[in-house]
Amino acid sequence: MKLATKINSGILLAAITLIPGIAAAQTVTSSNINQAVNSKVYLQLFNTAFLAYQGYLKNQGIPSAGALVFAYQTETLTAKDVVQAAVKDNKLPAEVLNDKDYINAVDLELKWLSNDSSN
Repeated sequence: MKLATKINSGILLAAITLIPGIAAAQTVTSSNINQAVNSKVYLQLFNTAFLAYQGYLKNQGIPSAGALVFAYQTETLTAKDVVQAAVKDNKLPAEVLNDKDYINAVDLELKWLSNDSSN
């Protein structure tokens, strides 16, 4: 196994292990939305993509795991869809929908997931 594959596997395992705590800890409430928006402290990009991957956005219509990757690869799901779902689930403030850099970065994370799952 290549070193890069081992490293990616380790990162993925760590993310999967930490997701339940991240999902609970990163929920944006009305009391901290202004702080999050003013300082641009949103869910970390890595967390947003992995929340979707782990199924934490299923209630918002976002598939998980392989179905998420397939939907992304077939362009039936976009990074903006994932971000919108996170906003609806109160994991991100609505203002992040206007942050093209954030959406582009989530897109890169989804590409990484897609590439990693195809290896």
